[in-house]
Amino acid sequence: MQGETSSSQPNVRLNGSGALSHVYIQYPPTRCSIFDSKGLFYDDGNKLLLSPTSGQVLSWKVVPFDPYVDPLSDPITEGPVLSIRYSLDAKILAIQRSDHEIQFWSKETGEIFTQRCRRESESILGFFWTDCATCDIVFVKTSGLDLFICDSESKSLRLVESKRMNVTWYVYTHESRLVLLASGLQCKSFSGFQLSSAGIVRLPKFEMVMAKSDANGKPVLAAEDIHIITVYGMIYCLQVDKVAMVLHCYRFYRDAVVPQGSLPIYSSKIAVNVVDNVLLIHQVDAKVVILYDIFLDSRAPISAPLPLLLRGHPRARGITFRLSDKDEPSSEVREATNHEPILYGDGWTFLVPDLICDTANSLIWKIHLDLEAIYASSSDVLLVLEFLQRRKLEAKKAKQLCLTIARTIILERRPLSIVARALDVLITSYSHAIKTGTYFKGMRPVETLASRTQHVSSLGILVDESSKRTDQWGNLVRTEFASGVVSVNHSSTFSGSDSEEEKYQLPGSSTIPLDADICEQLESQIASAAISLDEISQFVLAPIDEEMADDPAYLVAIMVELLHSANLERIRVHPNLYVLTVQLLVCTKRYAELGLFIINKIIEPSKEVAYQLLESGRQNFQTRKLGVDMLRHLTLHHDYILSLVEDGCYLEALRYARKYKVNDIRPSLFLDAARSSNDPQHLAAVLRFFLDFTPGFKNTLDHAEYCHILNEMNASVAT
Repeated sequence: MQGETSSSQPNVRLNGSGALSHVYIQYPPTRCSIFDSKGLFYDDGNKLLLSPTSGQVLSWKVVPFDPYVDPLSDPITEGPVLSIRYSLDAKILAIQRSDHEIQFWSKETGEIFTQRCRRESESILGFFWTDCATCDIVFVKTSGLDLFICDSESKSLRLVESKRMNVTWYVYTHESRLVLLASGLQCKSFSGFQLSSAGIVRLPKFEMVMAKSDANGKPVLAAEDIHIITVYGMIYCLQVDKVAMVLHCYRFYRDAVVPQGSLPIYSSKIAVNVVDNVLLIHQVDAKVVILYDIFLDSRAPISAPLPLLLRGHPRARGITFRLSDKDEPSSEVREATNHEPILYGDGWTFLVPDLICDTANSLIWKIHLDLEAIYASSSDVLLVLEFLQRRKLEAKKAKQLCLTIARTIILERRPLSIVARALDVLITSYSHAIKTGTYFKGMRPVETLASRTQHVSSLGILVDESSKRTDQWGNLVRTEFASGVVSVNHSSTFSGSDSEEEKYQLPGSSTIPLDADICEQLESQIASAAISLDEISQFVLAPIDEEMADDPAYLVAIMVELLHSANLERIRVHPNLYVLTVQLLVCTKRYAELGLFIINKIIEPSKEVAYQLLESGRQNFQTRKLGVDMLRHLTLHHDYILSLVEDGCYLEALRYARKYKVNDIRPSLFLDAARSSNDPQHLAAVLRFFLDFTPGFKNTLDHAEYCHILNEMNASVAT
């Protein structure tokens, strides 16, 4: 396993769950302690931890992580175990017995067969199963790669292709489907192959940078110094340079390997994890973790180096459990509970992306990010907002923190430029989530491998018709390419993102990245941390409305910036936000500015806004007129007529009702308004209108009542 730490390093004990840390492991771990075990092996293709014994192999599923998961078992024959992996369909178990022999056992038939290599000329360094269309399993040998198809019925492997080259050691991750083969005296020359469902991509040979020692010696690169990671759907290689004390970063493209800069390290022993697309660099000697978000151009860490933390351990919290006889744990469990785990212990092995295997104690830990701690320790509001918006494993918590940040900077009356940029971050992220469909949980289509077709481009290179790329948010974007430009399957591993139909042309094949397989992408479909305008209104602006009552002008400026951002992203704004803007402008008696907002449609017309203008118009006639005109422009005939009647313009309302054939308004509404004017001529005109244009009105109670009232009004005028 990659990333083993040396037993010569001093141990650091945990000091309780209250310590400050950005990364933690949660108690309890998964316990894999088995009597007579021959070691622990990680099968990253099936996300299994395997523990072979003399007569069986036990397997624990580690994704999704469940500390109480029960192991499954399969029988195996006696013998040494150098490596062990299940086929991707879990039907065949392969066990490397020696440097020249790999044994295969079929779960369905129970039959066993063996594949050997030539002892005199080559040895087997390892093997891995693949979902490549041309082969099932790959042997990595000192003489190169052998690609086989496994035929369980004939109990044999059929050689498909051999790729000959000298190999000293290799590194492979199923997450990336990429194998790197090291050669040369310093093991710094590399050949690479990606074997995925889209086909086989051969990388150009390249050399990694290694600083010379003071004694002019030539350091030799080891397998534990190389880490293949997948971040935002892009495949990187991290190389530890122990002489220069830096971590070199390379990104893989189809026809190029491009250096991406270097990160400083403070320990000669480095381990790597990736959690929610955040790169974790464990400084083993220093016992701290440094976090990087390499989505950004900057190579600055997210926060200061802090130790790894254990949460939930009884002794760390000062808790003593008293169990009943029925729940009496085993001696191993009691011992593990009574003793705090040791950070970076003798047997710790770091598994990409987010697991730690304690081989000395047979434990599996899962690493977590503490988003609250990262937020609390960051002084740059904009950077932490952008960081949180990209998080998906804990999207709900990230969203809550973003809402808290937005609310806090407004309450603290931060400069308007800061608030405007923060709102712009949220609106841009929401717009992107809407366009790609990630905002709507459970609504995105699932693409199967069988539904994807392939063809050969004019350059003779295998091309995936449904190839994808990642955009600036690390999400998948389905892309079609112009004729003659090579496309490549580009899938974001564990990103939970979606695809958007988009067309663009790349300047050349060297700009096409080599990326993770679509299968990994489909494993995790997670909601977005994006925040809608409604949520900003409900959870940011509404709670602070009263607290900011003494400074409505500041809130108005914020609303303007919010509406501006929404307009740039072409996001529909809920009328409630416009209503709030009207209320704030009226509160500050900025009637002229309100009129400009309405005329220039900064505030979009709606029924809700119109009624707010009518309500606010009690203090300013021009504002009320804006509301009445808005109702007319919205062709809300009934509401417009009622507003005219309320303003005493009932004759104009009658003409409007006649013109637009509005027949569902009660005559008594107009008759009562005419009576209130104490003008018998107006009342007579209204009565005549309904007699002429409303059939049967003469026989109604309203006609009799208001004719009597008209007679009384005429009599009083005559006297």
